[in-house]
Amino acid sequence: MIEKNTQFGNINFSSEVVAQTAGGAATECYGVVGMASQKMLKDGFYELLKKDNFSRGIEAKEGLTGLIVDMYIFVGYGMKISEIVYEVQKKVKYVLEKSLDVRVEAVNVYVQGIKVVE
Repeated sequence: MIEKNTQFGNINFSSEVVAQTAGGAATECYGVVGMASQKMLKDGFYELLKKDNFSRGIEAKEGLTGLIVDMYIFVGYGMKISEIVYEVQKKVKYVLEKSLDVRVEAVNVYVQGIKVVE
């Protein structure tokens, strides 16, 4: 739960709201195929998450100076991974700061796999 104090009172954001906002921003980035679950399945395959399950692929916690977001993604085959990750970090940070009015300390992106986009 993320807390924000204003002159009118307190605002509490659940981690589900942060995950939905961050996941929506990340999946709009070019080269991102989808979100991955943090936990690996029995066979060693990662699950591609649907929009309503983004919270299983994103973890948000309070840092010293702001919010720290860990996200797990799949990227498209044949694309420059470092550029995709950089764009995801920029966009997620911007969207969270503008829509939830919270400071973002870090956006850590973990690439869990590469998918062939048809």
